[in-house]
Amino acid sequence: MRPIKLIMSAFGSYGGVECIEFDKLHDGLFLITGDTGAGKTTIFDGISYALYGQTSGRRRDGDMMRSQYAKDTDETYVEFHFNEAGKIYKIRRNPNWFRRSRRKNKYGEYALTKVAAKVELIMPDETQFPGKMKETDQKIIEIIGMDMDQFSQVSMISQGDFMKLLLATSKERKEIFSRIFPTQIYWRVQAKLKEQERQLSGQLENIRIRCVQDIENISCRPENS
Repeated sequence: MRPIKLIMSAFGSYGGVECIEFDKLHDGLFLITGDTGAGKTTIFDGISYALYGQTSGRRRDGDMMRSQYAKDTDETYVEFHFNEAGKIYKIRRNPNWFRRSRRKNKYGEYALTKVAAKVELIMPDETQFPGKMKETDQKIIEIIGMDMDQFSQVSMISQGDFMKLLLATSKERKEIFSRIFPTQIYWRVQAKLKEQERQLSGQLENIRIRCVQDIENISCRPENS
């Protein structure tokens, strides 16, 4: 998965609308740096939230990500564009948040109206995936090839979580890396070699049994015969 664009509105430490266009960074590596509280982690939170509805490291729930600097009329959402296997996908997700009503109530005050959490997935053909939130979340996992736990371990390792990957069991690391790298061909080779080993072992055992039988049937003639 290669990020293309990230748009955050009233999200985390960003009170307004912030847009990061990753595709304009032509070099292979780039660094996100800044003072403490400048919003570095919020960028990673935005990507994780767009993909999985959870922040990086799962330190905060999505509903907690509305910016304290936002106006009560500012919409809270994250929009993420990314390239997966040469195809462009777009995700727009918003948490539950409260906006100011457009009209005053009978007391002459503006009330707060709840906006329900929602996610939209735009496919490479520019059509919207028709599933509800649960089905859309599952489709995103299918596209990325990793769930939130695996993504956190290998693609967006939060502070203090790197040891989780190092201490993972061989089986867990095998599953993680097989989703990232095209290792299926090696699995097929391994399975083929195991099958050949099974067949050859069976043939060898049959030969051993026949040898034992032949040895048992050997008889020696007396010396004076």
